[in-house]
Amino acid sequence: MGRLDAKMRVLVVSSVFPYEGRPSFGIFVRERMRHVASHCEVVVVSPRTWFPFNRWIRGRERCTAGFADVQAGMAVYRPRFLCIPRFGKVLDGLLYFLGVLPLVLRLRRTFRFDLIDAHFAYPDGLAAVLLGKVFRRPVVITMRGDEARLSRYWLRRVQMRFALKRAARVISVSDSLRDVAAGLGVDRERVRVIPNGVDTALFRPSDRRSARQHLGLPGDGPILLSVGDLSERKGHHRIVEILPDVVAWHPNLLYVAMGEDLPGESLAKLIERLASEHGVNRHVRMMLRQPHDEIPLWMAAADLFCLATRWEGWCNALMEARACGLPVVTTRVGGNAEFIIDGSDGFLVPYWDANAFRDAILKALEFPWDRQAIAARAAASSWERTATQVMEEFCRAVESREANDASLKQRPVEN
Repeated sequence: MGRLDAKMRVLVVSSVFPYEGRPSFGIFVRERMRHVASHCEVVVVSPRTWFPFNRWIRGRERCTAGFADVQAGMAVYRPRFLCIPRFGKVLDGLLYFLGVLPLVLRLRRTFRFDLIDAHFAYPDGLAAVLLGKVFRRPVVITMRGDEARLSRYWLRRVQMRFALKRAARVISVSDSLRDVAAGLGVDRERVRVIPNGVDTALFRPSDRRSARQHLGLPGDGPILLSVGDLSERKGHHRIVEILPDVVAWHPNLLYVAMGEDLPGESLAKLIERLASEHGVNRHVRMMLRQPHDEIPLWMAAADLFCLATRWEGWCNALMEARACGLPVVTTRVGGNAEFIIDGSDGFLVPYWDANAFRDAILKALEFPWDRQAIAARAAASSWERTATQVMEEFCRAVESREANDASLKQRPVEN
């Protein structure tokens, strides 16, 4: 692409982006943009939701982000937008647009962006398309996973269809999400599948014994690890429910559930209650709010990565586990089956078949995995590769807009 070497200016619009209170929130967006920023100039607008009594409704952590900071050399701004709970969520896209518009008008004076890059089709994608109409700039929307769930709601489905059809280009992180886009009426030729990458400098095979000693974990007995928000979707509680049968075969087993404890969504108390009811308290440990750069140490210490997830777009935690050479047991949902090779990287089971998941764990703990081969397959999916492909789509979007503008200028005026 001819524009690949030009200093394109990109305005990123994403409500999912790390901040001080939640350092791992949307880190996959920051990682992609950190690598894209080596090709172009990037400014991020990551709005915060606001509603009266937000601190009690959505939790104090979601209200503590500062208005602006710099991450990985990128300026990040966090204006507020009104977000009405429950039935008012159908207005999120419009309110998001109105909330960020004043800031973008000010930014435009000094940062004359060439393109708007939105993460998630709703509400971010809808807001970005409306911004694109105001500033006459092309929009690229990346579908990341929520779209499959939100498309079941008619009003949000209509808004997503509107946004995706008006985007210059659409990126999906998995083939399954491209199918969702096609189901919304988007031409499949306009949707390019570009999976997330993995930071192989951080996630790589390490010595298990040293990792366990560093973390103060027992040297004997298998360790199961799950990483993801302590939410119903990620399914840590499902693993606790089948743990008694696994412990019966492995009495020294430890299950570590690692993730954020989100107000209104957390299942931490449920996990504690289930562990007590099933008599596996001493086999369950919850690690909340661990820094992202410490996760590789836990993956090095573990024998098996388990994720009983309900749905996924492209699960970075599974990618990172594989990059550490850690075999996985997970559900055959979303993009999981697109990069987990059943029998080589781990085992895939239907959602939710508790017996099949239990049997897969027991089989995986005895299976002779080639951990170096697992890590090598994952290492091929680097963030640098992802960034190059994303830039190609950015260039196509800008060049298409420039061609359309030139065509309009050359069109004869009718009397």
